[in-house]
Amino acid sequence: MVKRETTVLDIAESIPDLWQILTEEQRELLVKNYTIQRFRKNETIYCEGETPMHLMCLLSGKVKIYKEGVGGRSQIIRVMKNQEYFAYRAFFAEENFVTAAAAFEPCTICLIPMPLIMQLLKENNELAVFFIRQLSKDLGVSDERTVNLTQKHIRGRLAESLLFLKDTYGVEEDQSTLSIYLSREDLANLSNMTTSNAIRTLSNFANEKLITIDGRKIKIIEEDKLKKISKIG
Repeated sequence: MVKRETTVLDIAESIPDLWQILTEEQRELLVKNYTIQRFRKNETIYCEGETPMHLMCLLSGKVKIYKEGVGGRSQIIRVMKNQEYFAYRAFFAEENFVTAAAAFEPCTICLIPMPLIMQLLKENNELAVFFIRQLSKDLGVSDERTVNLTQKHIRGRLAESLLFLKDTYGVEEDQSTLSIYLSREDLANLSNMTTSNAIRTLSNFANEKLITIDGRKIKIIEEDKLKKISKIG
């Protein structure tokens, strides 16, 4: 964990939503206590069963939140994008992590000690509302994902995952290629299916001209048709 020489502008740009809520004194306290940590591709950020110690904010890169399942299979619960906060729910619940987190690609994360966050929460009602809102949004996404991954058939699940990745990370300059290159295993874990089923269904989508595949690059050609498949389930 590396302490970074920083300026007020640096931290303000890194965590703008949180920063705006704090008083000047609280901002100074935060700047004195936050740290920056960098992770390599596929490196574990935290493990299931560990004790939560920090609020984390993703500054750059992409992160997956996942849970180990039966037979060694993982289920990706959520994916994080820049300036999203994570790793704090378990602390509020006074329990250890029930999930794990890892880097999809090299990433940089801001860490703020949770005891400091608790101190600021007691002083700042707006900050408490901020975290209530964040937890509520996360719960809504989790509820929707649970329904999608348990009630839809394989084609519907994979179509939903591709659209979910597009909504989360966007597309490249061609306006079609997903701005994230997942392994087939990660795509399967995101879609609640086996890797072989993910490969087969992805190939079927390509044969139907819904997408094109170039290694890990996936280009969405017929988004409306994917949406229909996702809704049909």
